[in-house]
Amino acid sequence: MAQFEEVSQKSKLHPKPEGLTLQYGTAGFRTHAKHLDHIMFRMGLLATLRSKKTKSTIGVMVTASHNPEEDNGVKLIDPMGEMVTAMWEGYATQLANAEQDSLLKELKDIIEKEDINMSEPASVYVGKDTRPSSASLSQAVLDGVSSLGGKTHDYGLVTTPQLHYMVCCCNTHGCYGSPTVEGYYQKLSQAFLQLTQNALNRTDDQKRLLVDGANGIGALKMREMEPFLRSEMQVVLSNDGSSGKLNHMCGADYVKVQQKAPQGMNMGVGERCCSFDGDADRIVYYYTDSKGCFHLLDGDKIATLISTYLKELLTQAGLNLQIAVVQTAYANGSSTRYLEDVMKVTVCCTKTGVKHLHHAAQEYDIGVYFEANGHGTVLFSKAAQKQIQELVKDPNSNDERKRAVKLLESTINLINQTVGDAISDMLVIEAVLAIRGMSAQDWDAIYTDLPNRQLKVTVSDRRVIDTTDAERRAVSPEGLQDTIDSLVKKYKSARSFVRPSGTEDVVRVYAEADTQESADSLAHEVSLAVYRLAGGIGDEPKPLH
Repeated sequence: MAQFEEVSQKSKLHPKPEGLTLQYGTAGFRTHAKHLDHIMFRMGLLATLRSKKTKSTIGVMVTASHNPEEDNGVKLIDPMGEMVTAMWEGYATQLANAEQDSLLKELKDIIEKEDINMSEPASVYVGKDTRPSSASLSQAVLDGVSSLGGKTHDYGLVTTPQLHYMVCCCNTHGCYGSPTVEGYYQKLSQAFLQLTQNALNRTDDQKRLLVDGANGIGALKMREMEPFLRSEMQVVLSNDGSSGKLNHMCGADYVKVQQKAPQGMNMGVGERCCSFDGDADRIVYYYTDSKGCFHLLDGDKIATLISTYLKELLTQAGLNLQIAVVQTAYANGSSTRYLEDVMKVTVCCTKTGVKHLHHAAQEYDIGVYFEANGHGTVLFSKAAQKQIQELVKDPNSNDERKRAVKLLESTINLINQTVGDAISDMLVIEAVLAIRGMSAQDWDAIYTDLPNRQLKVTVSDRRVIDTTDAERRAVSPEGLQDTIDSLVKKYKSARSFVRPSGTEDVVRVYAEADTQESADSLAHEVSLAVYRLAGGIGDEPKPLH
């Protein structure tokens, strides 16, 4: 077949290094950029097949998110802007690891298994982040698509969530919005301006926000968006990519892990600050108090703020919709207790990884999900959106109901429901704080995080650890969970769990307790148990103090 002839010829220009194997994980493929040329070409091929199979536009995003600048990666985006299905993750791995001479065989195998009609047209949207390697790697994707006769739209430099948004807009024929960067800015800014009209007497101080752009694509796009927000928001942008290195000593991941402010940001006492990650799909907030103490407002705090606001609006609008917050085992115990006991909100726990949270959130009328790292969004079911839409048009509702339901409508328009989106999430948070007249300190005071500690233990094979109950309990090796249970009993308000890493041969240990000293001590003792019972290698874990 002529179309495979072109694949054969072009794939020689993107040869696979012999013996290299990579796995498509939650974050797609990610590794040093020099290993990725053949992967990108092949993901162009796979996206073309996926487009023919679904008769829809598919997205391919070239990024390595919060990884160092020398890395790169790629993620495939399904028709509604969601992550590609598990079955096709398997195909991605299969295609990526096929040796050069068996590439066509693997390709035909997928076509046969999925019963793909190769005469169907194909459409693929491609985007990239600001890494030096992204230009040539996204060209390899375009080569892959064209070698199977697919059509491409190259968006060039966009955030990951913007590309997810474009794909959804295209496949909903404009119902979700216009599939252009300008359309994205217009939709979000209009909703934000409508919401902030409800915030009375906002001062310039309250409109001011310090933003750390991680020296990445988010900084670039924030600059483009500023004029759309007019005078309702005053963004002070640092780490805008003009001098620093992507994700180096800055960005959401750095701030969350190091529990300190990024370099290059001049924070005044009590000033609201936030950090994006490298591809702008995560956000964390923070401030320093008058004693110079650093306070982090992570994904748990964000989920609590947004779900509390939505619950109040539902009550005011007289809408009987079920709202749930989806968390992982890493969510701070204080947030879970506050949501369940005080707010009376349903909390559901799922395995770590955004795709698990997204999937669980779809089960509710309104599903709020944020990983502690700041990646998350809110999903509104079609039925919930329809009810809200109908109430907006209802001439008989009183002023309070009308206001609440209009706020809900604008909030839905402000949220990027396809995926976690730092820019969209930032605007939602800013609008909620403005409407409720809250400072970062007020928000932080909703509940106090339990002190916690995360450690990792290197083991010879992470697969010896098997878990259940959304990764909160270890099933194997034998005796490990019993040991953890007895260690937890020694401390107040304590809990601990272990889980194998998804990417490296380490076991991740999480512990929390009533004091930092107790959390550190519990984490250390559990690390020792993992080292002894799960085949630790290297030196035995040392106490933290």
